[in-house]
Amino acid sequence: MKIVITGANGFVGKNLSAELSRNEAYEVIKITRQSSAEEIKQAMQTADFVFHLAGVNRPETEDEFQTGNVDTLRAMLDALSDNDKKPAVVFSSTIQAALDNPYGRSKRAAEEVLEAFGKENGNQILIYRLPNLFGKWSRPNYNTVIATFCYKVARNEEIQVNDPSIELTLNYIDDIMAEFKRALEGNPTIINGEYTVPNHHQVTLGRIASLIQSFKEDRERRTLPKFDDAFEKALYSTYLSFLPEDEFSYPLTMHTDDRGSFTEFLKTPDRGQVSVNISKPGITKGNHWHHTKNEKFLVVSGQGVIRFRKPDEEKVIEYFVSGDKLEVVDIPVGYTHNIENLGDTDMVTVMWVNEIFDPNTPDTYFLEV
Repeated sequence: MKIVITGANGFVGKNLSAELSRNEAYEVIKITRQSSAEEIKQAMQTADFVFHLAGVNRPETEDEFQTGNVDTLRAMLDALSDNDKKPAVVFSSTIQAALDNPYGRSKRAAEEVLEAFGKENGNQILIYRLPNLFGKWSRPNYNTVIATFCYKVARNEEIQVNDPSIELTLNYIDDIMAEFKRALEGNPTIINGEYTVPNHHQVTLGRIASLIQSFKEDRERRTLPKFDDAFEKALYSTYLSFLPEDEFSYPLTMHTDDRGSFTEFLKTPDRGQVSVNISKPGITKGNHWHHTKNEKFLVVSGQGVIRFRKPDEEKVIEYFVSGDKLEVVDIPVGYTHNIENLGDTDMVTVMWVNEIFDPNTPDTYFLEV
């Protein structure tokens, strides 16, 4: 199946090309500004499906809206009219098509040209009036304010928010891809008679700026955002895609002594925290119990034993652990416990606890196993 994507080097086009190219059943034909008139004609005349994503939204002169969004479309449709397969056309329009500005008027004119073509030639026309979009591979100072904010914050540059109360309607790029694939498969989403990408996010500019700033601070705090919030999850992924390529990594603080080290890795507001514990040979750590705090231990290197005992009993329970056989050991509340390195090399343990450590309420009571 030959799928033509115009604007294939743009934000949406690049994502769509990458997504559809993974399917061997699809032959993706990319049309860019560098494509010749003959290449475009050949693509349209042989296409089985067309995604028309090309367009102009930031021209140097106002009349470029007409040439870039309407005239080039007419030229494309002239070639498409010779295609006896009558491929369906998905058109990425904009919610601004409902507004009386040069960009909106040009997009609305393009919609009308497409609708007339569909009626005359019998091609299915699917027009999506997209809101503001965000996601990986978007361009700062061009595609979206989110791209600009992410780029600047990741580089310690100031961002400007004139009115934090302004509310934006947003779609995440993955939701665009999912909907375009549904359209390609003949199952588009239609709401109130209009082709629609589900999962709109209504978010104020102030919240967007605040979240992006917090993502940068997360590294210092070793925290993560709330991933049960769909927008926050998508925005965090977008922010990470804008990290400078020499700043993918960041240091952690290792607390070391003659027994080994303890390093906090990640903290979350509702899913606890993860740490890495390194014990030298013969070292025992722990010997405490908790009322409510619970943990999970995973030895990933070395050999050891995890021991448990109820405070009012003498019976000791032992679980032998090894990096050769990854096995999670739950640390139930009400049992004093310790972990001893039985090997002749450092033992590395990944530790999860259900809450971020609070020195004011540590819920930790020392007692030898």
